[in-house]
Amino acid sequence: MTIKDVSIIGLGALGILFGHQISQKIGFDFSVIADQSRIEKYQSQGVFCNGEVCDFNYQSSEDGSIADLIIFAVKIDGLEAAIEAVKNHVGPETIFMSLLNGITSETIIGEAFGEVNLVWSVAQGMDTVKEGNQLFYTNPGIICFGNRNGDEPSEKVDRVREFFDRVGIAYEIDNRMDRKIWAKFMLNVGINQVVSVFGENFGSVQLPGKPRELMIAAMNEVIPVARKEGVELTQADITYWLRVVDGLSPEGKPSMRQDVEARRPTEVELFSGTVNRLGEKHGLETPVNEFLYDKIKTLESTF
Repeated sequence: MTIKDVSIIGLGALGILFGHQISQKIGFDFSVIADQSRIEKYQSQGVFCNGEVCDFNYQSSEDGSIADLIIFAVKIDGLEAAIEAVKNHVGPETIFMSLLNGITSETIIGEAFGEVNLVWSVAQGMDTVKEGNQLFYTNPGIICFGNRNGDEPSEKVDRVREFFDRVGIAYEIDNRMDRKIWAKFMLNVGINQVVSVFGENFGSVQLPGKPRELMIAAMNEVIPVARKEGVELTQADITYWLRVVDGLSPEGKPSMRQDVEARRPTEVELFSGTVNRLGEKHGLETPVNEFLYDKIKTLESTF
């Protein structure tokens, strides 16, 4: 079954980035699912990607148009509401993908709709900056996707690959996505938190110095935690992500830094909060993440 009708829920940085790419190729076969108040806001104020108007088609959560592919691009605290919002758009062949940070969104979506049509995925390598209804980026990054833990791509993975080829989204297929998601989580634990507290942009952790050392130390604390959770991460994974970091635009900013500047609640519970809780669960010390957690919570208290 070919993917034709595609919906995204969530117009943060990744929703706009990939929504714009998709809508330019398939037009009204692409839609953004949102409640009526958000739709009115998007339509009155517009949504822009690198200065271009995003000509999105909008559908309310009450509309019953069935999607072949639904992409979740909300934040974790909005995931449960997003699951409810898309239910009228789900059919027996609908494929689900999540672009959320953290290590839990696939599990939550799978519990809601079943794992049979869930494609595990993670976005990486983009240097997006979102200011109000405007998104700017230099590098659009890629979406890594595949099976959670298997050797051969499944039929649903092949359907997504064909669709991404058709609309021009860069991708990488990895059929150990459980490991990939943990590895991306490790990166976010380092770069999002350290730039939010000790830097202004990616450039602050691209050069040798205290911020880069702290980023690496925070990432290192994830490795033993992941192993206790059944996922094998190594120093080679840190080396890989450092190459990714060094290839980003120095002026770009991670999402948490943008939240701090906008005085919005951050995803600190998703990052160091998770590392610290799992560390306590397994009897592992996580002093760097405890330090970053306290720093970010102090920042949030001033908002």
